[in-house]
Amino acid sequence: MKILFLQGFPLQGCGSGIYTKELAIGLQKNKNIKVAVATAEGREKVSSLKTYPLELPFPVAFSGHPDWPVCRLYKDLSPKEIISVFRSFLTSTIDAVEDFKPDIIHVQHISLLLWVANFIKSLYGINFVVTNHGTCVMAAKSNKDYIPLSQDALRKAKKIIAVSRDSKNEMLDVFGYEFLKKTSAVPSGIKIENFPVEKQIKIINKKYSLEGKKIILFTGKLTSLKGTEYLIKAAKDIKGDIYIIGDGPEKRNLEDLARNLSLSNVHFLGYMGDESREELIEFYYRADVFVAPSVAEEALGLVILEAMACSTPVVATRKGGIPSIIKNGFNGFLIRPKNSKQIAEFCNKVLEDDVLRQKMKSNARETVEKKFSWTKAVKKYIRIYQQAYSGSVSGIKKNEKPANNIHSNIETTKFS
Repeated sequence: MKILFLQGFPLQGCGSGIYTKELAIGLQKNKNIKVAVATAEGREKVSSLKTYPLELPFPVAFSGHPDWPVCRLYKDLSPKEIISVFRSFLTSTIDAVEDFKPDIIHVQHISLLLWVANFIKSLYGINFVVTNHGTCVMAAKSNKDYIPLSQDALRKAKKIIAVSRDSKNEMLDVFGYEFLKKTSAVPSGIKIENFPVEKQIKIINKKYSLEGKKIILFTGKLTSLKGTEYLIKAAKDIKGDIYIIGDGPEKRNLEDLARNLSLSNVHFLGYMGDESREELIEFYYRADVFVAPSVAEEALGLVILEAMACSTPVVATRKGGIPSIIKNGFNGFLIRPKNSKQIAEFCNKVLEDDVLRQKMKSNARETVEKKFSWTKAVKKYIRIYQQAYSGSVSGIKKNEKPANNIHSNIETTKFS
């Protein structure tokens, strides 16, 4: 079976990109499955995967992307701009389909690439499934231009997958409960083998002068939805040093906030990509507390799972799918959004109680091992693909040659 992934973002720097990469790599271990990924270009390549470029007329994301410092947001696009992105995606996807000849298409996000998959199904008879990562639903709530065509495509999808129960419910609220029966939740996973139970810290203690310090860590895109400002406002009351790893449109504002508050315990380290992956992992292990202060309906939170895989307790807002990971007082603490007082209170509670911290460290690791491994997720997806493949025409329609002028037809079609 040949699976073609459609992903409108680079395969790093955002949760859905990493989700796509890890799922594709996991599927490749099955000798009966071949995988390719049509993806927007980022600053780093994934050599272990067969990829096709998804062209864009301009960088665009749901909430920003560290590979694209200057980036439009889907919720702000005009109808003409939406058409422009759709046409670029469609042309690129047809190139990938012609070359790879997939049996199934797996779309990431309920958005323009879902419309493309629906179009491709009409032309080639290839069935498709779609995974909802949450941010696409927020964009549709803000800009309802996306809803009608997405609903049409969802009706043709063989399966709709959400990365958490909360993101499933949010999707049904926006696009309709007619999709309830074909929707299920498959949480993202962690390659636990990449996170040993114990790890020696070789780089960051010396490089960042961390010896003897209590460390509070945040990693993620620096957007207003991530709530990083509330962690910074809590810093004056936190009995430790706060390290912020990430980049995004709010970085300068957050740096100004820390400067205006005269904070000496807040440190901005920027985005750490594949070339700095080892440093990032060491920070996960070295941290005493990981803070996820999101003010949005987070679908699940891959960075939270990575921190927990490194046996780090988490203080996070009770939003979206986060409560499906964090059990209050067991592997971390859940707090109210936009509440700097609670962030400081529960960070200090973990920092000051060695027995509690050790218990939470062990429980955090155990949670990921039992519930959030990629091995389990891959098995679930293989069953989904097998069901979706039933009735699908295998790649290019048998005994037919695709029209040689398919691109010229696209170019001459009046989309507006």
